[in-house]
Amino acid sequence: MTSPVPTHSIESRWPVALTILVVLVLLTVLPDRIRVFPVWLPYLLGLVILVAIALVPLTGGKRRALRTERWITLLFCLLVGAGMLVGLRHLIFEMFDSSGDLDGLELFTSSVAVWMIGILIFALVYWQSDRGGPEMRLSDRRRSPDWLFPQADLDDILPHWQPTFVDYLFLAYTTATAFSPTDVAPISTWAKLMLMAQSLISLATILVVVSRAINILGS
Repeated sequence: MTSPVPTHSIESRWPVALTILVVLVLLTVLPDRIRVFPVWLPYLLGLVILVAIALVPLTGGKRRALRTERWITLLFCLLVGAGMLVGLRHLIFEMFDSSGDLDGLELFTSSVAVWMIGILIFALVYWQSDRGGPEMRLSDRRRSPDWLFPQADLDDILPHWQPTFVDYLFLAYTTATAFSPTDVAPISTWAKLMLMAQSLISLATILVVVSRAINILGS
């Protein structure tokens, strides 16, 4: 029989649900020609995630519900992330092709959507991966963290502080804008590799695709 996580140790899920809904909305901005998977597939998986998220507090945080939420979320991130990379590749090719299918406005809006999707997807991955997921961080504080947040050293002001999804969203945002974390230090190898990957994707999107799209709009 699976043992539940104490109710007080279940992290609020509404920011995560809102993030998934925003990702699904942003996917509608991308032109059909740069989509890899059928248009209905991410939406179906997104609906499944929302159901899995709702089951976590309803079941009192049972281990089975947490595992289901974790793997469905990571599968969603893998699916959308793969489509994002292929879409970014297509946008880069369109940028250098004067006879491409996308005009300047489509290129600009698509690149912004890809950049925002990247932030949200990496935030979800960070949130679900660091120390085994949100409830494991709350219930097992002995596990070594993958990220070192500055608040963790402020025991006098913030006793027993643990990062929530918004902290990982901020980490993903600062990495996408500054191409490096601002106040959070990566500790594990996978955290450093994820940072490098996100910085590279953001750099390609902002400095190459978006800048070229603005030039097209101004010409």
